[in-house]
Amino acid sequence: MKAPIFALAGCVAAAFLFGCAEKPEPAASGETTKQPEATKPAEAPKPTEEATGKLPTEPKDGEDVAVIDTDKGKIVFMFYPQKAPKHVENFKELANAKFYDGVRFHRCMPGFMIQTGDPLSKDTGKYDMWGTGGNMVDGKEKFVPAEFTDIHHARGIVSMARANDPNSASSQFFIVTDNAPTLDGKYSAFGWVVSGMDVADAIVKTGPSDPNENGKVKKDDAVTVKSIRIEKWPVK
Repeated sequence: MKAPIFALAGCVAAAFLFGCAEKPEPAASGETTKQPEATKPAEAPKPTEEATGKLPTEPKDGEDVAVIDTDKGKIVFMFYPQKAPKHVENFKELANAKFYDGVRFHRCMPGFMIQTGDPLSKDTGKYDMWGTGGNMVDGKEKFVPAEFTDIHHARGIVSMARANDPNSASSQFFIVTDNAPTLDGKYSAFGWVVSGMDVADAIVKTGPSDPNENGKVKKDDAVTVKSIRIEKWPVK
């Protein structure tokens, strides 16, 4: 199975960050990563059009957005099908199938990101396996081919976790809470948060302060995703 969604440099594993990199990266299931050093933006954290590959940072009326309803509030993000069409399609399919309902933010790293999307995290009895699950279809995990682009992993970017194999993204995804340039070109970014970064900031605080724990959240502290739904902008 896969590991958490932090990924680092090219020589590292695809769990959230690769072991040999200076900073951790999001990982899919099965692997672990070191906690990345924060690279906080000097000014406003909102990505510029340059940071998003010259893509818009505001959705147009009637465009699809994802609404993540959590114990801490709602996070809404827009999609970038222009850059990562397969990842957008995969995410929408899972959300529409209610796949994400009940998952928890199992990996949170202050100064870096928050990760969720593991179906195993719905069950506290499987706590030791949190971070290793994915989208299983007919007994096999369904993967999405890598779509690495020029989008920078700036605060507010939504990207997919994966394991060592670049083509191992499945269901786990992460939201960047502080600029993480070490992830650029190594993870498939497919969205941008348009509202609710204050919620993401509250969720990231559930992560451990000890970097040796690789961001794994205690089961009693993990924030639950009540649902993820695809809605039209503006969200009512």
